[in-house]
Amino acid sequence: MKKILALVLAAMLLMGMCSALAEAPEGYPEKIEGLDFGGRTVYIYDWWGNDDAEHSTRNPEPDPETQALYDYRDWLEETYNVKIVETALSDWGGNPTELTNINMNGGLNGKGDEGDWCIIAIAADFAPSTLKNDLYMPWQIDLSGEKWNPVTNKFMTKADGKVYGVHVGKTEPRSCLFFNKRVLEEAGVDWNTIYDMQAEGTWTWEAWENIMAQVQRDTDNDGTIDIYGLTGSGDDMAVALVFANGASFFDKDDNGRITLAVDSQAALDALEERVKVWDTYACPTPEGANWDWFKTYWEEGTSAFYAGQTWQGFNDGAEMADMEDPWGCVMVPKGPNATDYVAMACDNIYGVPNVYSDEVALKIQQIYDLYTDDVPGTDAEDNWIGNKYNFTDERAVDETYAMMREPEHSAPNYTFNLGSTNDVLGNALLWGPINSKGPAQAVEESKPFWQDLMDVFNGDKTQEQVDAEKAAREAEEAAAAEAAAEAEAAAE
Repeated sequence: MKKILALVLAAMLLMGMCSALAEAPEGYPEKIEGLDFGGRTVYIYDWWGNDDAEHSTRNPEPDPETQALYDYRDWLEETYNVKIVETALSDWGGNPTELTNINMNGGLNGKGDEGDWCIIAIAADFAPSTLKNDLYMPWQIDLSGEKWNPVTNKFMTKADGKVYGVHVGKTEPRSCLFFNKRVLEEAGVDWNTIYDMQAEGTWTWEAWENIMAQVQRDTDNDGTIDIYGLTGSGDDMAVALVFANGASFFDKDDNGRITLAVDSQAALDALEERVKVWDTYACPTPEGANWDWFKTYWEEGTSAFYAGQTWQGFNDGAEMADMEDPWGCVMVPKGPNATDYVAMACDNIYGVPNVYSDEVALKIQQIYDLYTDDVPGTDAEDNWIGNKYNFTDERAVDETYAMMREPEHSAPNYTFNLGSTNDVLGNALLWGPINSKGPAQAVEESKPFWQDLMDVFNGDKTQEQVDAEKAAREAEEAAAAEAAAEAEAAAE
């Protein structure tokens, strides 16, 4: 009798709990019926986070917004019978390796659906191997909502038309121009006018060159330039100028197929601009210097502009964090072919390892969708700002960074679908050819190399086919060269 009574009471308690959870608190998302994780842990892996799922790192005296976050996450875990752990898996370069290992092992601890589940973030730089090797599963939930970054959706779409990785929120600002306020002021340039031109839409290549021409000078009359107009990464500058002129290196059609775009006139003009400004205004690389010599050079206050990416302005330990001189930041000026300012987008990507059933993958995506919603009752509009005001002026944050986050000012860099910038564009274009041969010839000569990469991505050929055809071409070219040499020797 006691056993029966206990069972009845337990059933009543369970019914009460279900009834209490049937309706979400005001402002919360509607409960997804049937979504139950059975007490399982779902890991959301990045490379910078700390696990607060055990509540060990929670602030004992949270402000109202933080308390609202705690309440919402507690509700998610209780409602869906799940434990959600957001934490670092490895480091920036290690997460792709861990993703590969999880795929090879068949899931966390090799248990697939039966083990704990996870979603893993990687940097966009590593997207090629992820897409090529089918390391992520396609997303099944609706990604048309405003929270899902449309640039990343298209970037992570394969030739089958499915999206394999997502990014929540607006684009993280990337390619930019930093400027040294002291250097500009000493040359008679009011740095506020640069922000003003950006706001007015008159911040162009011509305006930028005029300022560099005014700044660059020999200050002690010894015949050597002491203050240069520009320094930084020449590769970053080349990529930034292509996008700033309304062009790109590669495009992707609605079916997810990559096509060549760097042979457009707008792209070639941008590469010509990169050659011109670098030859005219950039400090030459000192003999025997390391590849990143320009970082120290910039910190010493010897140039007006620095070609880089915005994270260098708000990451601890980056170049701007060590600057003694005050600095600002603007978008790369627009070229004559552009109608507005555009910068490369390169957002972190989240995906589900390709080790689960479709049913499990859907559940993981659903809980991630809920987990990344704005916390009900809070204003998350300015959360992206973080520590950025600590390093620079308000105009850099409120005008430049804010503008760069908007979709109309960012464009996907499909180069990363094929490989890293170094692998795809380095030897083929940026590391010498655009200077020694000129952009047009360099692009023309590299087309077969890029076509091979596109054929593999688009599924037109396997890597083995491409390698065999390349070997055959090289053998044919070698034979032709040998025959020409023999003919020349015989003629002598």
